[in-house]
Amino acid sequence: MRNIFFIVSFFLGIQFSNSQELKNQPKPFGPLPTQKQIDWQEMEFYAFIHFSLNTFTNKEWGYGDESPQLFNPTALDAQQWARTVKEAGMKGIILVAKHHDGFCLWPSVYTERSVKNSPWKEGKGDVVKELAEACRTYNLKLGLYLSPWDRSRADYGKPEYVTYFRNQLKELLTNYGDVFEMWFDGANGGDGYYGGANEIRKINTLEYYNWEETYKLIYKIAPETLVWGIGPSEARWIGNEEGYANKTNWSLLRQKDDLAGKVHYTDYMSGHEDGEKWVPGEADVSIRPGWFYHAVEDDKVRSLDELVDIYYNSIGRNATLLLNLPVDQRGLIHQNDIQRLKELVAVIKSDFKTELLAHTKTKADNVRANSSRFSAKNLIDGDKNTYWATDDEVIKASVEFQFKKPTAINRIVLQEYIKSGQRVKAFSVEAKVDGKWQTVANETTIGYKRILRMDRVIASAIRINILDAKASVLLSNIEAYNAPTFVKMPVIQRDRKGAITIKSEEASQIYYTLDGSIPSEKSNLYQGVFNCEKAVTIKAIARNEAEGIRSAVATVKYSASKENWKIIAVSSGDIQSAERIIDGNPETIWAFGNEKHPLPQEITIDMGSVKNIKGFSYLPQQLGNNLNLIANYEFFTSTDIKKWTKQSQGEFSNIKNNPIEQVKTFDSVKARYLRFVALSAIGSGETVSINEINVLEE
Repeated sequence: MRNIFFIVSFFLGIQFSNSQELKNQPKPFGPLPTQKQIDWQEMEFYAFIHFSLNTFTNKEWGYGDESPQLFNPTALDAQQWARTVKEAGMKGIILVAKHHDGFCLWPSVYTERSVKNSPWKEGKGDVVKELAEACRTYNLKLGLYLSPWDRSRADYGKPEYVTYFRNQLKELLTNYGDVFEMWFDGANGGDGYYGGANEIRKINTLEYYNWEETYKLIYKIAPETLVWGIGPSEARWIGNEEGYANKTNWSLLRQKDDLAGKVHYTDYMSGHEDGEKWVPGEADVSIRPGWFYHAVEDDKVRSLDELVDIYYNSIGRNATLLLNLPVDQRGLIHQNDIQRLKELVAVIKSDFKTELLAHTKTKADNVRANSSRFSAKNLIDGDKNTYWATDDEVIKASVEFQFKKPTAINRIVLQEYIKSGQRVKAFSVEAKVDGKWQTVANETTIGYKRILRMDRVIASAIRINILDAKASVLLSNIEAYNAPTFVKMPVIQRDRKGAITIKSEEASQIYYTLDGSIPSEKSNLYQGVFNCEKAVTIKAIARNEAEGIRSAVATVKYSASKENWKIIAVSSGDIQSAERIIDGNPETIWAFGNEKHPLPQEITIDMGSVKNIKGFSYLPQQLGNNLNLIANYEFFTSTDIKKWTKQSQGEFSNIKNNPIEQVKTFDSVKARYLRFVALSAIGSGETVSINEINVLEE
């Protein structure tokens, strides 16, 4: 009888303890993520694949009249794509199944404009199927991009097109297995082929597609698919195509206002502290200037410095990172892109190799209900489902980590327990150095993950201070690392006269080559400005001599210098200041056109001698709120300034969102004189600007 009493008492005690824990558990605050959104954010890093007719026409946006016969990769290997992505530590791939030109990478039964009418595999191929199989082989998640806009369709803008669009959604969501993300581009409406109409069609993006019904269709077929982009989406664009979020980044959005057109896209970089919906940010960026493959960009793969910054400014700022890997005409990811990815992976692995807080002594100035269930030890236990929590009324609190001996630190990782909402509005980090506390960081939001890069300190302890929060503090994880010194790549510049300057951080030596070979410590040591007026490929590295660490290789290709170039005519504006567009300095700007001199406007250049050229480039303004971008152009050449031949015309696709150098190629011609015509601008203005005009020499 006595034993029964003790057993009953024991179980009653457990039950009481559990009920107390449930009573003490903090209540969720504000908008909350779904499990689908949590799973999506935990992927952190995944790939975009742009590959279509544009790959073979050398365009960013197809017009819609390109023949499916042009699609003919010689060695397409989706297994190579998946293997590359897996080795880079990414968790999935989003394939552009149909871009704005309407060409489908799967044999859709609803159109003839697809791989079934291409010579690739005699019309029996299916790129989506091959990638789905490759993703299963490498345990990657498959996502799909389906452009709502279709510049090829005669019925675009009419109700029947929406039916067509939804039918293709059904195909993609039912025939290829699970789809983790459905990606809808914001570019909708404009000029296009439209079945031969060759006209401009404008639509109301939020109303035309009836997104509410489209989303219902998706969730009925594939409830676990997260929908990104237009409409009542579950994740948002980060507001730029450079791959970064703002330091302050809420996973919340005033989506009702957004759906009413009251939110400017620049808000997406920070989200809304008072947002009523959980809509986290996805940062999308290409590893090259363009989204589709262009051979002229083989030497323009983003630098390692840029990619490292992108990683820290996306994943490290409460966003996911969607990195584009354009597939070339063979059907493969180019080796230059793969090499840069390997360098990025090496840096990230090295930066986060050894976690330093796991064996520290922790203490917090407030622990919820003084319960061990919410103690600071939960921050270093490696369990994402445990957390340090404060009492309800406590929105300012500190947690301290004491080392057994002074330890070098330059990285801090923080994570909130987002299942119960995003709360932290401001925090700081302090390090105890030589017995004194010093502030090493002052920041704002945390969210799912925040990564801080700091100057290295030798600390006996660190302290995280939550300075302000929307509700009681819930942090699930804090980590610290001592990342190796990162040596940035040198910056190579050449002026109009051929003078070459190579710059690097202080305490770094620079070694370079002029023959295209990989530089080493045995190569030319840079000792100051030198001249090279001919066409040349310069490669350079910086080396931190104190630590024996070198940078990645910087590569720049130059045509012959512009020393003999002259501006000989402009249709408006000051002809003297127009020299800025040929001065070799990508930071100087010249503008022309205004209300008195409306577009089109043109400029004529004398290169000083006859050259063999195979293309030109237009570098638009890079900085500022109003970039005065050129939308459509014409480009002419002449050998005698009397007879002119049009070599290229068209649009600078996607330049509004991605104002990169616009490169246009054509068959090689002899030319001395160039005429560049700005036909129209992005927006309604009549003024356009140019940073630099260059040619591609044979």
